[in-house]
Amino acid sequence: MSLSSSAIEPLRFREALGHYASGITVITSLIDGELIGFTCQSFYSVSMSPPLVSFSVMSSSASYPKIRQAGRFAVNILSDEQVRISNQFARRGTDKWHQVDWQSSPLGNPIIAGSLHWLDCEIYAEHAAGDHLIVIGEVKALDLQEAATTQPLLYYKGQYRNIAEHGAV
Repeated sequence: MSLSSSAIEPLRFREALGHYASGITVITSLIDGELIGFTCQSFYSVSMSPPLVSFSVMSSSASYPKIRQAGRFAVNILSDEQVRISNQFARRGTDKWHQVDWQSSPLGNPIIAGSLHWLDCEIYAEHAAGDHLIVIGEVKALDLQEAATTQPLLYYKGQYRNIAEHGAV
């Protein structure tokens, strides 16, 4: 039995997907001296060999065309202390980099200070998917922070969450 996808109400679809907890990242790049970045919840691993990761971005994004032009990006995996950073990079039309400390990655991408980890990537492939683009990046460098007490920033049911608050080990 096949049902038309038009039977799925967008708000109910979004609510259902909100029951899937995810980490929060900020995708960053630098081109012609301009810092680029946006908050991204749809990040995941794709392949171990070669090392590939992926994220999805709205086709109407003002930031992604510049990242495509640069041909590279960094994935900043946010810590639970970076709610402000997540909110700041989620806004349109503002100075997303205001009071954000960063350093340059091996590929020249901005790495946000305090991130849990980061991955330095070159664009490997891009695929259109509905109102989004699926971007695949090949990881060229990475850094794993060793702070044992630092936790990831999580998003679940429309709110930021903290593993420690919920007794997870």
